[in-house]
Amino acid sequence: MLEVIFLIFFSLYFIQSIVFLIGAFKKYPKLKNKNLPSASVLVAARNEEHNILDCLESLDNIVYPEGKLEIIIVDDNSEDSTSDIVDKYISGKEKFKLLRGTTPIGSLKGKANAIANGIKLSKNEIILTTDADCKVSPKWASTLASYFTKDVAMVCGYTHQSFRNAFEGMQSLDFIYLLEVAGGTMNFNRPLSCIGNNMSYRKDVYDEVGGYEAIPFSVTEDFKMLMAIHDLKKYKIIYPIDEGGLVESKPCEDFKSLYWQKKRWGVGGLDSELIGLSVMGTGMITNLLILFSPLFFSLNVLYLIIAKIFTDYFFLQQAHKKLKLPLTIKNFIAFELYFIFYVIALPTLLIFSKSVRWKGRKY
Repeated sequence: MLEVIFLIFFSLYFIQSIVFLIGAFKKYPKLKNKNLPSASVLVAARNEEHNILDCLESLDNIVYPEGKLEIIIVDDNSEDSTSDIVDKYISGKEKFKLLRGTTPIGSLKGKANAIANGIKLSKNEIILTTDADCKVSPKWASTLASYFTKDVAMVCGYTHQSFRNAFEGMQSLDFIYLLEVAGGTMNFNRPLSCIGNNMSYRKDVYDEVGGYEAIPFSVTEDFKMLMAIHDLKKYKIIYPIDEGGLVESKPCEDFKSLYWQKKRWGVGGLDSELIGLSVMGTGMITNLLILFSPLFFSLNVLYLIIAKIFTDYFFLQQAHKKLKLPLTIKNFIAFELYFIFYVIALPTLLIFSKSVRWKGRKY
């Protein structure tokens, strides 16, 4: 009987992975470079004096049609020298703008309020967002913007993380895994999540949903915007897997900061549709069965666990190959061990507490 339970959930996990993979690799038409829409890049920065310069340099290297790009840095009431660093760097660079401090818009707070302030200042057709601890590729803006054919309202991109050891490499694999799942479902018109450090949307559609001020507050404001646009039922939201649209972010420095990052994402994920909760449930139960497999050990159970590990590796390998990213066995082993406990522990933690700490603020 126990082997049957293992077989059922491991089969569901395998089927889900294949479906996600098929969805993630869907292809979409692209605009030619001369037809790209005008674009505004927004970065909300709070206490990012150690990261912002790398971000600015990568933004400065963006290749985009002349006169069609502006870059707006919003200083979200930083308590360090973030604003001064930005001001010094962008001096004489016409495509850059700095918004010092933010004005409260409705009941908005935190990053959502900063982004809303930046959008009010923007003047172009497409809004692209990334974070102050990120570096974008020179083709990032043009790649995402090229997917805005007539009926597309939102385009999301992939983010990986720089790494020097297995702890950081594990986080990078976790990013790619979760975004591949997000892309796979979104491309089948079942959006589960997105990531605010690599997303874009039409400004007029943003206005159509009423902006962030019309959306209930969330610590994952990017997900709320995704679902607000999805609920219009009028436009396509796509997640192409494209090397040109890749963003690199910095990993969490320790388990404490990783804990708060994952908890913030988990709290935001509670607003997912039923399909999202079922996907998370399948992953949780499958890994829970692995954790307790020594109590019910048999060769058949062992074969299922091995099959699951190979499924995860193949799933990650395809995305890494497409994005031209390295996939090492050391990082993969660290990811597999971490993933078993993470997908079990996070839902359990959310039962007892939904408070979140982020950028020196508590929500």
